Amino acid sequence: MAHHLAIYNFGLHVAAYDDPAVRGFVSREPLNFEAAARAEGYIGRSGYAGEPGPESWGVQAFPRFIAGSGFTSGPSSLSLWQDIETLMAFSYSGVHAEALKNARAWNIKQTWPPLVLWWVPAGTRPEWSDGVSRLEHLAEHGASPDAFTFKQAFSPDGAPYSPDRSRMKALVAENLSRQQDLLHLLTSISV
Repeated sequence: MAHHLAIYNFGLHVAAYDDPAVRGFVSREPLNFEAAARAEGYIGRSGYAGEPGPESWGVQAFPRFIAGSGFTSGPSSLSLWQDIETLMAFSYSGVHAEALKNARAWNIKQTWPPLVLWWVPAGTRPEWSDGVSRLEHLAEHGASPDAFTFKQAFSPDGAPYSPDRSRMKALVAENLSRQQDLLHLLTSISV
């Protein structure tokens, strides 16, 4: 059976979404969504209820780490990818890598894992609640075939997995060729 890789991430900003302190994040968000859509191996992402764009994959939920923060929501995403290499190539290069480089300016320091990965049968899509439960499981129990990270990855059959670095390098080059206009736009957006 074919599988796709699901990723859920969650963080908390240093200020409200409309505060100038996180304007750099807000300004980059559409560029990141567009870079993902252009990336090799991208399958799709959940939208957010009540916002333009893709439909929400279930009711958006947040992990217990939001408790006591003063926020009722936090920056999070849920998406599907062909495999680990395609997701890593997108995440750690180009537009998204530039956002990661500046994330400390917008987000509080986390005491929980920033993301969780897991496999789903091709043709199905996870819901927000799936990502929340898996992130909490990862935080409580560490990496397993049901909830893992890039550093401790597993294949769809549950075996430990080491990403193919040479394939990722080729994917990075391909993705960067599709993002040149987006990277240019970044030069005019402040952190």
